[in-house]
Amino acid sequence: MTPLNVLALSGSLRRSSLNTTLLREAERLCPQHRFDHYDGLGRLPHFNEDQEHPAPSEVIDLRRRVREADAVLIASPEYNASVPGALKNALDWLSRPAGEDGPALALKPVAVIGASPGPFGTVRAQLALRQVLHKMNAHVVQQPEFLLFQAHQQLGDDGRLPDGSPAQQLLCAVLDALARLATRERRQAPTGAAVR
Repeated sequence: MTPLNVLALSGSLRRSSLNTTLLREAERLCPQHRFDHYDGLGRLPHFNEDQEHPAPSEVIDLRRRVREADAVLIASPEYNASVPGALKNALDWLSRPAGEDGPALALKPVAVIGASPGPFGTVRAQLALRQVLHKMNAHVVQQPEFLLFQAHQQLGDDGRLPDGSPAQQLLCAVLDALARLATRERRQAPTGAAVR
């Protein structure tokens, strides 16, 4: 399969985040792809239509990195049965058109994963996140779904899922589905046009 540029976006600002760790594990499991780990979520200003034109430099950088990626992998915790505010803020910025290019995530292949120390994983956050991404016209991997429950136990001290474990196999299946979707989008893009 053709190597892809994958933008990895963690919805957590916490330094020892389980979701950031999960993205690092995804990168380890897919050495054929190039991962760009975005760590500027906490530096984005609050979305404000009065500040859209010109957009803040932090927003311009995020939009550029999304556009340059073949696919986006989002790992989000669950806060109060939904997505963290910092992640929703980033998506609000990405939902707005930027010049003639349109919204950066429109038609972009995206996969959603999540890790939580709780017993139900991030099922409600993922439902909310998928709803937002659908509204933004992103091409989201529908199946399989990956919800890592009791993640503090399943991710070892080295931040890895046990080799051959059901969780590792399922994460690989999600990553394979994202790669297939991104490759299909590449093939269908008009000659000379980049997938957004």
